[in-house]
Amino acid sequence: MAPTKTILRALAGETLPTPPIWMMRQAGRYLPEYRATRAEAGDFLSLCYNPELAAEVTLQPIRRYGFDAAILFADILLLPQALGADLWFVTGEGPRLSTITTQADFDKLKPVEEIDATLNPIYETVRILRCELPPETTLIGFAGAPWTVATYMIAGRGTPDQGPAHALKDENRALFEALLARITAGTIAYLSKQIEAGAEVVKIFDSWAGSLKGEDFQKYAIAPAREITAALKAQHPDIPVIGFPREAGDGYIGFAKTTGVDCVALDNSVSADWAASNVQVDGCVQGNLASSHMVTGGQALVDEARAIVKAFSGGPHIFNLGHGITPDADPDNVQRMIDAVRGP
Repeated sequence: MAPTKTILRALAGETLPTPPIWMMRQAGRYLPEYRATRAEAGDFLSLCYNPELAAEVTLQPIRRYGFDAAILFADILLLPQALGADLWFVTGEGPRLSTITTQADFDKLKPVEEIDATLNPIYETVRILRCELPPETTLIGFAGAPWTVATYMIAGRGTPDQGPAHALKDENRALFEALLARITAGTIAYLSKQIEAGAEVVKIFDSWAGSLKGEDFQKYAIAPAREITAALKAQHPDIPVIGFPREAGDGYIGFAKTTGVDCVALDNSVSADWAASNVQVDGCVQGNLASSHMVTGGQALVDEARAIVKAFSGGPHIFNLGHGITPDADPDNVQRMIDAVRGP
């Protein structure tokens, strides 16, 4: 049976007169209602692991803006925590993890079969959302891609150039690849459970894919995405997968064909015109308005949003930002973006 929800139609390859729209990090600190709920939870991780409150912040932007999709409120680093890494957040600085740099560190990790003991609250959030979302709204689950998750697990934090992960890859390839394999297997299990709980689409965020070059991009961005997508489609044939190899540049070309994903999400370092000619030819694309427009607003926001819609009007397209919305964004600019996309 053909899908009826707009995002599922686009993911199935349909060109729609108005692209469906959602926004990365649409549940977040730019919204006053989010900040109030986070204060109620106490801290970020407590919010992630409280199904009722995590569902609430997922629903907030749907109530306010009527996006065509809700994305599960969680974090890509919950999987490494479930695998046994210590995880905490430093106010104003971001996440911190215990590091995996030696075989002894790796040997302390838990097997994939044990991750649900930590992640069951996330699946409960998905179940709540499937009951509470409007019937026309698509529910998106997600996970981090193995390379991106590994960069955090190796460095213990985000780094500008992912240098520690590249160093381990070059100095101890066997350990590096064992870690990627563990994360890949965990990601398959994690996303599969999200789907079983009610996710209708899943997205794989490879936020640091752009630092992989040449053969490394093939081996550590494309190959894991292909393995995850194939495993999920074997278990859940009707569930679409979105891949986001951020800042991949020319690596976006052919990404859908080589990995099997149903849609390629684009950052704003590539133009919509270029992507229409080089990426959308293979199927659905998602993106790619610069998130800075959500801060600055004005006619430039409207003009760029409309230009992106026009550039991608010849094929299946889901409108989104090129990266997540930032905490300093003006909520009114989000509505301006939506009106520009959906308006005449």
